Parts: sequence; structure tokens; C-alpha cells
Amino acid sequence: MNKVHAWLHGRWAVPGISGLLILASLASSRIWTNQLWGDIFMIAAAVVAGVPVVIKAFNALRAKVIGIDLLVSVAAIGAVILANYWEAAAVTFLFAIGHALETATLNKTRSALAELIAVAPDTAIVLRENEQVEIDAGEVGNGETVLVKNGAKVPVDGVVIGGTGAIDEASITGESIPVEKVTGDKVYAGTVSTGGFLQVQATGVGADTTLARIIHRVEEAQDAKAKTQKFMDRFSAWYTPAIIVLALVLGLVTRDVVLALTLLVIACPGALVISIPVSIVAGIGRGAKDGILIKGGEFLETSAKIDAVALDKTGTLTEGRPVLTDVVVLDAGIDQGLDSDEVLRLAARAEAGSEHPLARPILEAAAEKGLAVPGLPEHTEPVPGKGIVATLDGRRIAVGNVALLEQEQVAETDNSRVAEVVAELAALGRTPMVVARDGRAIGVVAVADKIRTDAAEMVRRLHASGVKKVVMLTGDIEPVAKAVGAQVGIDEVRAGLLPEQKLEAVEDLKRQGYTVAMVGDGVNDAPALATADIGVAMGAAGTGVAIETADIALMKDDLLKLPQAVSLAKRTVANMRQNIAIALITVGTLMFGVIFGGVTMAIGMLVHELSVLVVIVNAMRLLRRRRDRFESTPVRTGTPSAAVDDRVRQTV
Repeated sequence: MNKVHAWLHGRWAVPGISGLLILASLASSRIWTNQLWGDIFMIAAAVVAGVPVVIKAFNALRAKVIGIDLLVSVAAIGAVILANYWEAAAVTFLFAIGHALETATLNKTRSALAELIAVAPDTAIVLRENEQVEIDAGEVGNGETVLVKNGAKVPVDGVVIGGTGAIDEASITGESIPVEKVTGDKVYAGTVSTGGFLQVQATGVGADTTLARIIHRVEEAQDAKAKTQKFMDRFSAWYTPAIIVLALVLGLVTRDVVLALTLLVIACPGALVISIPVSIVAGIGRGAKDGILIKGGEFLETSAKIDAVALDKTGTLTEGRPVLTDVVVLDAGIDQGLDSDEVLRLAARAEAGSEHPLARPILEAAAEKGLAVPGLPEHTEPVPGKGIVATLDGRRIAVGNVALLEQEQVAETDNSRVAEVVAELAALGRTPMVVARDGRAIGVVAVADKIRTDAAEMVRRLHASGVKKVVMLTGDIEPVAKAVGAQVGIDEVRAGLLPEQKLEAVEDLKRQGYTVAMVGDGVNDAPALATADIGVAMGAAGTGVAIETADIALMKDDLLKLPQAVSLAKRTVANMRQNIAIALITVGTLMFGVIFGGVTMAIGMLVHELSVLVVIVNAMRLLRRRRDRFESTPVRTGTPSAAVDDRVRQTV
């Protein structure tokens, strides 16, 4: 009984009952010579399928909206009045089937949202008074310790405070390979443990989780209208009344009421109305599955026009974590019997008392090589803008730029060699620091921010997807910026920029006629992100502000997601145009067929409903995960390595 009740209230009940009545009508016509029962069954079929349509049309009229339902209602009622019962039943039956199929396939295009909701965890195991208690996921409090066992869903956003394990984060970042988690790592609600045992301190629960924010964003984005869709809505508002007037005029001129009613049916703009929203829903859903959140249809359309991409350097093209790349021993150092390890050790001992950010990679490199750096220097004197001077075992050690040499009155005989080495390293995109002992330059150490291995591949894919210009906007010095740009394949480098100058650079690109996407960290780059046509936030997982405010939020800190987002936007807009073309060609062909004969009301409705389904199926192609033609295995570039042994040089 429950199954019968569910079917009667399901989407297929109306077309199913109407279809059975049509079959009963056709069967009775063969059994009995009297057509009465056949007509009764056929009228009943038209009523069953037509009443919901008439009700919708009436409600729409009350809201002063003339829509497709009104056209079908007028045509069906007119056919009944004219005793064309088969036409009335066929039109309403086919319309009901079309509506049921549309609902089913539209639900399919929203599958990304349904899948996100499905991964939301229902329960959580928490530690309370040293006991494991299973509760609803929504009842977990911030700061509570949650236990995540093998195979379980993570119920909250949090930080691992104990244990190790592997987490499948595909529902958040789109990454199919499980990620190893240890103490201090972040985990997100809705992800799944594939091994291990984790103790997680909850930092976000309920609506405050990353998953909840993603669901909210996708829900809003799929309902947001693109500019083309808004135009189509306005077009339909005029088109439908115009068709009614045209049918009325045609009927009066030809005195053929059936012809006028047929025109009403075949001119329904159903496929045209649905052509854009179904593509947008599918495109945004595909993006959500891949960890690409797009704010809405308007931003999807704009993203398809992107032909210039502006990128920050530090933390975007590079990892934002400098490493030691070179140790050069100068003539004075060799004269004093020093080698590269000793130059590095002296630099590390001097920097041990420094707060400068470039001190860390020197100290880490010394630690990697097992060089002893005992305690702090006897005396440390930071020299703002130049470097640091320290006293070690009674000897004066200076580490800094060339300007520091002048202050330390380093012997002039060393200056030409120092300048040569410094210029060479700077040209390679590294930051050189001279090491001097007691007024003699003994060596040069250099650090560089490691370029991401996929940066060059990202630029190549952006160009392949139609982006004409990739620009680096950075506050770093020009030699370093140009060296990084050359390795990555950047088209234009603008260095030494303050945040407001980055904004001016984006405005300049827009004045040149480009549609600009800006990718940055959202802090220093905030003005430029806001000014760009599309602002892109990378690594937005766990960052509520980025998810809510960015035009495009890339959940994973993966550069290759950027060209993937641009490609998806272009494919979605192309799909929208295909659907519009299918709808217009179908309506035009049917109208030609009606006016010049050959197309009946039932045939017209059948072709119309088929065109709607073709449009929806075409949009559903976007849901398939595909490998773009320009994608390949990322190419590794010649970037600085953290392994100091491979990059340390000694010159004689």
C-alpha cells in the first residue's frame, strides 16, 4: 500500500493514468462499434493530464504571468470543444510526460548538491568525561574532542590533536587521493576516514562547517541567473502573449481554429526557457564536484570571457616558503681556509639572533647538513634594510646586502667579485646575502622562494584555454620577479608594486579591453581582487570568508584548478548557446510546418517535448568529468630545491 501511495503522489502518476485511459479508449474503439466509450476515455485522459496544467496556468495568470501552461491549456480546451478528443488527450499526455522527464533530469543536473547533502554526517563520537558517547553531529560543541575511526565520516571541522590517519577529501577539494593527517592538520566535515584513528578538536560545527558553506554556496549559485537567462526571461514575457495574438490573427484570417490551436502548441518556448538554467545548474554542479565553487550564473558567463589573468607571485606562483639555494665561497674565504659548510655555519650562527624572515631558511639548511649552531651570538646588531651584524667568538660577522659592505668598510679588493656573484644570483631570481668576517667578504648565501612545480603547466593550460595574457603582479624586486616569470612562462611582469598599484595594474588591463581574473591571497591583494572582473581565491577550504565572497573559490591549493575553472566556464557557455540554437531551430521548423501544412497538434507537442529533452540531455554532458584536450602531466621547472647539497657551489 505504501508503494502504491508513493506512486500516486509521484511525478509519473498523472502521465501514467492518462496513458492508461488513452489505451483504454483505443481498445474500446476496437471492441465496440459505438465510439461513445472511446470518447469518454479519451476526454478522461485529457482531463487527468490537463487539470494540473490548467491550475498552473490560472495561478500564473493571477500573478500576471502568461506562460507555457496557458498555451497548452487553451489548445487542449479548444480541441475538446471542437471534439478533437485525441488531439486534446495527446497534447496534455505528452506535456505531462515531458514535465515528469524534465523534473527527473533536472534533479539529475542538481546531483552535485544532492551528493554534498548526502555526505553530511549524521552522528559523531565524542569524548565526554573520558567516555565515548555517540550523539547527533549537530550537538557537538566547539572545543570538544571527536573520535574519527576507520571508515567513518568526519562530523565537524577541526584540528587533529592525536593519532594518524588518511582522509578522503574529495567532497571538499575534489581530490580523489586520500590525504595523510597528523597532529596539527585540519580536517573537514563530510570527509571520510580511509584508515587510522584520529582525535579531532572541533573548531566548526553545524552551519559553521566548510561543507555547510559549500552547500549554501552551490544552492545559491545554481539558482542565480546569468545575464543571458535574464534576457530570455524578459523575451519569454513578450514572446508568449505575442504567440497568442498571432494564433488569434491566424485563426481569424484562415477561419481554421485547429490551425490556430496547433500554432499555440508548437510555439511553446519550453526548450528556450529551460536552455540556459539547465546548463548553469549542470556547470556549477560539475565545478562543485571538482572543488571549484562559482558564485552564480553571471560569474560563470563572465569567467568564460576571461582573456587576461593576473597572479600574485608569493604564495601563488611560489610556495611562499624560502629555501637556501646557494653557498658561494669567495677568494677571501678560501684564503682563510674556509669551505661552503663553514660559510653557511657562520651565517647561521649570526642569523640565530635575527628576527628577519630570511634567517629561517639559513638556519634550516645548516640543521639539514648537521652543522652545529650553539646558542645565540655574543652580540647581535640588526641593521634595518641591510642585514645583521653579530659577534661570534670575538670576531665580527656581517650578513646582509651590498649596502652593508660599505657600512662595514669591507676591503675594496673584494667588491668586484662580490658584485659579480650578487648580480649573477639576483638574475637567477634569488636573494643574495653577503657574509663578511672581520671586514673581509668570505662568501655569499642565497635564498629563493620555491616555484610551484605546476606553475609553468598552469600558464600553458591557461593559454590553451584561450587566455591571451598572463601577468604577474608582485611587490618583489624586478630581477627576482623577472627570473620567476621567465621560468614559468609569464607574458608580462610588473614588480615592486604596492597593493594600490596592483589595483591600478588591474584597471589598466581592463582599460586595454581585457576581461581580467585576479588570483591572490585575499589580504594584500584585496583591492585588486575586488576590482577585477573575476576574483579567484585559492585554497579556500576551511576559509569561510573566501567561500562566501570570492567570485570563484578553488577549494584545493592547486594551480591547475584555475585553467580547469576557465575551461569549465567556456564549455558551459558553449553548451548554453547550443541549447538556444536547438530550441530556436525546433520552434522555427515547427511553425513553418504548421503554416504550410503537415504538422498536427499531437506531432507538434511530441517534437516540442523531444526538443526539451534534447536540451536537458545536452546540458547533462557537463556533469561528466572529462580530461581537457590541453591537459597533460605537469612539467617540472628548474626551481630552487630544499636539498642544499644539490645546489651548494664553491668557487675558487
